[in-house]
Order: sequence, then C-alpha cells, then structure tokens
Amino acid sequence: MQHALPLADPASDQFATLPSGLQLCYRSYGQPEHPAIVLIAGLGLQLVSWPMALIDGLVQAGLRVITLDNRDVGCSSHLPQLPPPRWRLLLRSVPPGHYHIRDMADDVAQLLDVLGIARAHVLGMSMGGMIAQNLAAQYPDKVLSLTSIFSTTGNPRVGQAAGSTVLRMLFSRAAQTLEQAQENYVRIMRHIGDPKVPGIEDAWRNYVAQAWQRIPDPEQARLGYERQVTAILAAGDRSAALYRIEAPTLVIHGDKDRIVHPGGGAATARSIAGAQLHIIRGMRHQLDAQISPVLLELIVPHLRNAQAASAHAAP
Repeated sequence: MQHALPLADPASDQFATLPSGLQLCYRSYGQPEHPAIVLIAGLGLQLVSWPMALIDGLVQAGLRVITLDNRDVGCSSHLPQLPPPRWRLLLRSVPPGHYHIRDMADDVAQLLDVLGIARAHVLGMSMGGMIAQNLAAQYPDKVLSLTSIFSTTGNPRVGQAAGSTVLRMLFSRAAQTLEQAQENYVRIMRHIGDPKVPGIEDAWRNYVAQAWQRIPDPEQARLGYERQVTAILAAGDRSAALYRIEAPTLVIHGDKDRIVHPGGGAATARSIAGAQLHIIRGMRHQLDAQISPVLLELIVPHLRNAQAASAHAAP
C-alpha cells in the first residue's frame, strides 16, 4: 500500500449485470490494480452516502475503493414484489418468499466476479455490516478482511433500536418532493445522528439532493426501503454463521448509537474468532467527514495487517 496518491477523483456511475439478472450500480476510485475494498452501505442509503474524506483516505492508503447501490436502492435494480404491511414489520413478522440479507451478500459476491476481483477487503455499515458479515461467512475465499461498523448479529436480544427510533423510521411520511425528502431525512438524523457536528445538516441535505437525482421514482424508493427492512428481519440470527468467519475482523461501534445498540457490536466481536472491537466515545449512527480520520486510523492498519497476513500465507 502506498501513500503518495492523489485524492480520489469524483467517480461516475457504472453498471454490472449479475448472473442473477439483477443490475448493480457501482463506482470505482483509485487504481484498478490496487487491492480492492468494497464499501457496503446501510438501510436505504445510496453509494453517494459515503463521506469523500473516508474514500480519499482509503485511496491514499493505496486501495481501490468500490462503492455500490444495494438492490432496491438508487440506480440498482428495484424488485417488483410488494413488501409486507408495516404492522407486520413492526411485529417482526415476515411471511416467506422475501429476499434475505444473504441474498444481498450474493449480489456483492457476484459483483466481484463480474469485476474480475478474486479477493477484496469488505467494509459495511449498519445493514451493510450485516451483508458484509454474511459475505465473509458464505464466501471466505473472496474476503481478505472484514470491517463491521455499527452493526449487529441478528440476535434479537442484542443491538436493538429504541421503540421511538423504529417508529420514526417506519412511519415517516413518504416524500413527494426533494424538500420533503430532505426534511424527513434531517428529522430522522437529528434523532439517530449527531446534529452538533459543524455543518452536518448541510451535509445531510446535500446527500439527499444527490440521492434524489438518482431515484427513478419516490414510491419505488419507499417500497425498496421496506423490502430491505424485510430482508433484515427475515435474516434472523447470524451468530452461528459468524463463528465460521476466518477473515481478520474489525468491529467499530459508537457508544451513543440509538438505532443499533452498542451491545450489537460487542456481540459481533464475541462471535468472530480474533475480532478486534473498538467502541468510539460519543459516536452515534452516523459517518461524516469529522469522524472519518478516526475511522481511518483504525481501518487502514487493519487492512495492512490483513494484506500482509494474506501475502505471508500465500504458497
């Protein structure tokens, strides 16, 4: 890994058609020949949600950074199936026939194959952490290292959100205009994020403005969000699968997280052999330019150590 690299240039949307028939939108930063790291975003979040300070830092560390829209988000394929009624989601009662988190992990594995990447570092936040965990468990040969940020194991006894948070996220009014979408997002982020970070509300509104331009239809986006909630609930407890993970693992969580209780991060680390757990004081359920240097100080050495261990183990 090198240091003397330019900051990541703004990348453009690219598209990959998977063997499953789904189309994923992704962006690639850095040199194609460098070790790859895939960033997997959380519930309802698009690839433009990642702080550029984090992407820049990873590129400067000598990595190729790949961000993607998960299925049912942004410019990736949106599925036709209707989600269950919201009352069923609130009761965590999911009928059969809906896709799971493991299916979303399959999407990422297929994307790596389409891009010709044999192995990659994988970093996921929140729901993206769940996808990354599944990827590391299901496809150990594809994952150089795992970084799970404010995520959990799926065990209903740990990592649960406060009831007020669930109600805010499930029953916010569907936006029909950009302004409504911005107000909805800011309202939720004031609750789960940290509104005291300088300039953060402008950053939230800017993210929604970018995301709004990439939404084909607001109603489709709402249904996609609820299908992703369904996938989280349908996935159940991953603890047994986490015990099988062999990739070097870093677990990061904030002690002020209102949507994924810090106990979820601790449970994740306990379930994965050799995992490192870092609890960041004052951190909430939010990634931004201010927290990015703190994250990079943890993530970059983790990736370097995993890369060195992989090279040492190679025949």
